[in-house]
Amino acid sequence: MAPPNNRKLLIVGAGASGLPSLRHALLYGVDVVCFELTNQVGGLWNYKPQETDLSSVMKTTVINTSKEMTAYSDFPPEGTMANFMHNTEMYRYLQNYSDHYELDKHIKFNHKVNSIDRNEDYDKTGKWKVYYTDDKGVTHDTVFDGVLLCSGHHTTPNWPTKFRGQDDFKGRIIHSHSYKDHRGYEDKTVVVVGIGNSGGDVAVELSRIAKQVYLVTRRGTWVFNRIFDYGKPIDMVMNRKFLSDLRSIVPAWLSNTVVEAKLNMRFDHKAYGLKPAHRVFGAHPTVNDELPNRIACGTVRIKPNIANFTEYGIVFQDGSKIDHVDEVVMSTGFSFEFGLVEKGELIKVNNNHVSLYQYMFPTDLSDHNSLAVIGLVQPFGSIMPLSEMQARVYMEQFTGNNVVPSKREMIDNVHDKLEKMARRYVKSNRHTIQVDYVDYIEELAKLIGAQLDMRQLWKEDPWLAYKVYFGPRVPYIYRLNGPHKWKEARNAILSVDERVLMATNDHSQVEPDYSVLYIAGILLVALIILYILF
Repeated sequence: MAPPNNRKLLIVGAGASGLPSLRHALLYGVDVVCFELTNQVGGLWNYKPQETDLSSVMKTTVINTSKEMTAYSDFPPEGTMANFMHNTEMYRYLQNYSDHYELDKHIKFNHKVNSIDRNEDYDKTGKWKVYYTDDKGVTHDTVFDGVLLCSGHHTTPNWPTKFRGQDDFKGRIIHSHSYKDHRGYEDKTVVVVGIGNSGGDVAVELSRIAKQVYLVTRRGTWVFNRIFDYGKPIDMVMNRKFLSDLRSIVPAWLSNTVVEAKLNMRFDHKAYGLKPAHRVFGAHPTVNDELPNRIACGTVRIKPNIANFTEYGIVFQDGSKIDHVDEVVMSTGFSFEFGLVEKGELIKVNNNHVSLYQYMFPTDLSDHNSLAVIGLVQPFGSIMPLSEMQARVYMEQFTGNNVVPSKREMIDNVHDKLEKMARRYVKSNRHTIQVDYVDYIEELAKLIGAQLDMRQLWKEDPWLAYKVYFGPRVPYIYRLNGPHKWKEARNAILSVDERVLMATNDHSQVEPDYSVLYIAGILLVALIILYILF
């Protein structure tokens, strides 16, 4: 724990991004308080059965990233926790984290932030005036030296432009934001629009009790299973430093071809009506274990985009139609905005595009960098370790270590990321905050000196070096070096496989990780073919 720091920091939100931000603020000795709108921690992982403007998981939601890749860097999950936790177990992990580090002492529950404005002396001090309503309904204003916005980006439903005839449709139309569970959908004909993770989950769940489910997709998608070969969690296989380094030197078409071939071995995406025109790394993937089975059973049928609604039905762009539709669930994603900060005029968002250095610091406020956004990224992998690393970057900057570059460099970094996204991804509002998990967390780690000197590590601790380079890029790796090292980091890294196995069979012994050799073998063969051809 660092010596006390008299600078005052406000954290908005006690969810999966706010909690690690609070934890690291305390490590730095900052005078910190967190305002949470509800009466509990957990954010969207705190399931809310009633209709509300607040974000919430569905009753049956299971995380699509594994527990070890989702954990915070100094709080490994219990071995008996499922590798892919149900939302109630995920919530328990967050509550345990808060309890373990006594974060509740610094959280003011039922406190609503109404607005955040630059203080009168902002140009000189970088301070912010925050107007809020406390748990008794009394309004206050307080000046803070810094503000962290940790309220997430799944709060504002994104509704597509209305289809022709939609206003005359007699059935019910909701957004997946409002979908809680299957009750009320029994024996009905349901159309789910959108094949992202929410759309796939809703379609699969309802296919068990509805009369028929139709899943609408404009362009198709590549579907990943949570489980890879040998039963390994897919994100633990894909997010490895050696693979990241390999992808940086291998042509993109080769990486795409190898992964697409592997996905098609599970099921032929073209035969199932899902094969998109874009390559697998050209869009955010859909993670769903059951969708191909439900399609094979006929309880989910794939349809192209909607052409128009009729009074009771829907006509699709291929000319097919459903004469009677009871329910439509728009699983069309979310928009984000920063209306709290000077009524949205300070951090402007246009079609989910926003100018934030490292998706954190507004480039228009680069004179002080005292306000930042945490968790506004969309990786293939978990957001939580990235949010934690963002918080560490902010705390370094906030406590005077000046890790953020000049305004010109910040703007160049934003433009560079936008250009790379535009070249790689399908044009879509959901592809504005995409990051590659390993590359991005490495980039942040370098800002605060938490990256590893691999040459030195190979000399001093070759077994650990092997684990961190060829094994999954678990968050504990970034507490070996840098500010606030964690003395248990090495042990946490070396015991990952044990905790993964314990979740499914606590009587087995850990076997060698063959998935590394498997992937390396596939890529080696691909490289040999490439060498022969060119």
